[in-house]
Amino acid sequence: MKSKKEVLRKLFISTLYLSAFTFGGGYVIVTLMKKKFVDEYHWIEENEMLDLIAIAQSAPGAIAVNGAIVVGYKLAGMVGAVTAIIATIIPPFLIISVISVFYNAFRENFVISQLLEGMQAGVGAVIAAVVYEMAAGIIHGRSPISIGIMLAAFVATCFFGVNVVYVVLVCILFGIVRTLVEKKTGHVEREEMK
Repeated sequence: MKSKKEVLRKLFISTLYLSAFTFGGGYVIVTLMKKKFVDEYHWIEENEMLDLIAIAQSAPGAIAVNGAIVVGYKLAGMVGAVTAIIATIIPPFLIISVISVFYNAFRENFVISQLLEGMQAGVGAVIAAVVYEMAAGIIHGRSPISIGIMLAAFVATCFFGVNVVYVVLVCILFGIVRTLVEKKTGHVEREEMK
């Protein structure tokens, strides 16, 4: 990785650009962050990015800002997190400020309403691509437990209407238990090897 100043500069420009030209919510910007920081810059491994996305989704608040926080912190500590937050919130703040001034004109404009409807269709496709990429990352890891958790969460929310908050809480508890069991098992195995 380059110097911290260079990382901060690229982090600011990248998150500012992604935030300015991303429509459709946090899942869209998270996908573009993955492409930028994992695929293009190679600053973060794909598995790490999946973990960071999970943290961003689980934390309260907007997923775009949460994603920027965890990526910024991973790359440059607290300064990186603050840099990413500022760059992520500037574009929506400016856009909403302009829209609020011209709200009545935008509300009545046929072209703007059609533009927003077209963007909704594109956003649906991008979110579907995010789901596919995240699921593919889990399936390629070939961890039967992770695949089982993913399928159970999908079935619980889509078919049984379980609130996502409960799914997240159960997954957190399961992750804690799994980690403790793996640590204890690994500790026992290490002692037996001695």
